[in-house]
Formats: sequence, C-alpha cells, structure tokens
Amino acid sequence: MSTKDVKNLVDGIARFVGGLRRPSKAENERLLSQRGESLESLVVREATSDDIPALAQLHVKTWNDTYWSVVNPPSAQLRERQWREQFAISDGSWFCFVIENSRGELVGFAKGKAYASDDLPNYSGELNKIYLLREYQRLGLGRRLVGHVARRFLDLGVTTMVLFGTPQNPSCAFHEALEGEKLFGKNGEFHGGYGWRDLQRLAAICPIEPSATR
Repeated sequence: MSTKDVKNLVDGIARFVGGLRRPSKAENERLLSQRGESLESLVVREATSDDIPALAQLHVKTWNDTYWSVVNPPSAQLRERQWREQFAISDGSWFCFVIENSRGELVGFAKGKAYASDDLPNYSGELNKIYLLREYQRLGLGRRLVGHVARRFLDLGVTTMVLFGTPQNPSCAFHEALEGEKLFGKNGEFHGGYGWRDLQRLAAICPIEPSATR
C-alpha cells in the first residue's frame, strides 16, 4: 500500500469516527420538538457587530466539537478578538450569516469572503467558515446557510467558490452532497478543499426557505 493510500485510509477512518460522534437526524428532530422549536422558527440573517460576543462563543463551541482531538483549542478571547478585527473591515470583501432561534440565541453561522490565488485562479469566492451546533445539525440548516452564501456571492458578481478544510472532517460528506469538487495538491493528495464552479447550480440545490429542507 502506497503512502497516499495509507493517508486516505487514515483520513477515512477519522471521518468515520467523527461522524459517529454526531447525533442522528431523528434525534435532532426530536430535540427540536422538545425545545418547542421548528425549522420555521430558526431565522437566517446577516451578522452585525452586536453579535460579536455570541458569535465568538458559538465559534469556540462548534470548532471544538468539530476538532475535538485538538489539545489546546482557540479560546473565546481569541475568537472575539478575531471577530472584532473582521468586523472592523468594512470594504465589502466579506460577509457573515447567522442562524438565530426564537430565544435570540445563535446556533450556526457561515462566513464568505473574496478569494484570489494564483494556485486556484478559477475561483473568486471562498466559503471561509460554516458551523452549526451539534443539536441543530442534519436538519437542512447547513444547506440553508450555503444557499444564502451562494446567493450573496452571485449578487456580488461572484460565480465560483472554494472551501478549505481537513480531509479528516466528517463534513466532507456534506460538501460532496452539495456537488463540491475535490481539490488536490500538486502531489495529488486531497487536503480537504472543495470547489464549486457554478454557484447558480449550487444555489438551485440549496434552498433558503425552511419548508424546502424537510
């Protein structure tokens, strides 16, 4: 077995183990009902600077749940500083959507920004971050977020998008379900990146209305 094959096997095992830690769709639907919530009660809106403290806490929680094996994960203080620095940039080069429940709590977010690289000259937008609390996953909310991101890029005249992650992340299956094209390094290895060459197509398969996610 080649080194590449071994790496692919290890990455696949890591994705599988990570996936086992995630709740099922049925479990999260049950929890949603127990909380007195519905998909219709979860609102997607654009983030504002007022959201920074809650956004930082959400970022910490969701990042830690995703990369649970990291020994020293980023702190809430670091995340808040990063978000304050981001919101200080007001040139239109980035945007962020959040999902808010009926209690005014943030449960998910997605950030997009302009992208330019000689390595990937065919892409001009980047889905920089997308996270959901565990108890809100597998309910179609990720698709709603991606739908909003794709439409915003299209409004800005951006028709392609790239995403960078890790090959061990179980979310790779989500990206592939959205027809993301795997991006390979010069050595032929997959490092967790995906590309979309047609955001019109992506927007079409990612509805932004809750009724369409059932």
